[in-house]
Amino acid sequence: MSQLPLARRGFLKGSGVLVGTLAAGSVLAALAPSTAWALPLKTLTKAQGETLMAMGRTLFPHKKLPDAVYALLAKDLDAKASADPAAATQQSEGIAALDKAAGGSFRKASAAKKLQIVKAMEGQPFFATVRGQCVTSLYDNDMAFAVFGYPGSAWEKGGYITRGFQDLSWLPAPPAEASPPPYFG
Repeated sequence: MSQLPLARRGFLKGSGVLVGTLAAGSVLAALAPSTAWALPLKTLTKAQGETLMAMGRTLFPHKKLPDAVYALLAKDLDAKASADPAAATQQSEGIAALDKAAGGSFRKASAAKKLQIVKAMEGQPFFATVRGQCVTSLYDNDMAFAVFGYPGSAWEKGGYITRGFQDLSWLPAPPAEASPPPYFG
């Protein structure tokens, strides 16, 4: 038993762990087995992971998306950094540039300052890497699907014709002639 704390300490020493909680009563809290979440990082520190989360939230701001979804961005970028030293260098230097432009900590800067800093980085390889990873990390996961109301892939369940194709409650119903009957050839 005495080796467990040392093993944990050794694990945490060389990496970061992003931790947080899901808001009670949220869609995700209802789906999750626990409201607490943690994502271990192999290459990035906790502060670097939090900076990437803040950049992701600046690039793709969604008030309804909890930090747990933005933490997936940091996790995915960390995996790239672990596999490729050039990616690790790019991320370290990019995060340092964010902090330098913020005058200390990008994470603690105002929303307006963060936006100004990120806009100034547009066109740089680090910016393109983070923006590109945001698309899949933020939008291709079950947590985001739940928040946005996307039921997921319907192919395995017979398609959308019989599973919500016409369940829009926010638009008026179209006239019958606008929707020909489905063909089940």
